[in-house]
Amino acid sequence: MTSKQRSNLKSIAATMKPIAQVGKEGIGENLIKSLSEALEAHELIKVNLLPASGEDGDNLAMNIADLLHAEVVAVIGRKAIFYRRSSRKDFKHIEF
Repeated sequence: MTSKQRSNLKSIAATMKPIAQVGKEGIGENLIKSLSEALEAHELIKVNLLPASGEDGDNLAMNIADLLHAEVVAVIGRKAIFYRRSSRKDFKHIEF
């Protein structure tokens, strides 16, 4: 992903509200399943990374992205933005 594409996705995500929180429970199977479904439906999601998770925000975001087979667009403070192109055919994909 180029810096221009990353910048475009960050600007789209700027007005989005986080759809989930990762806290002391950590990264569970249900969390990954719901985030994966959200990525399939929207392609771009924002997630709160709470300090109670006990892990650095960047490392936590990379772990989540690996499990989701997604890309980390950015980690801003304790919020992470993830992108994964939807496999749906009847979907208006995000244009770069």
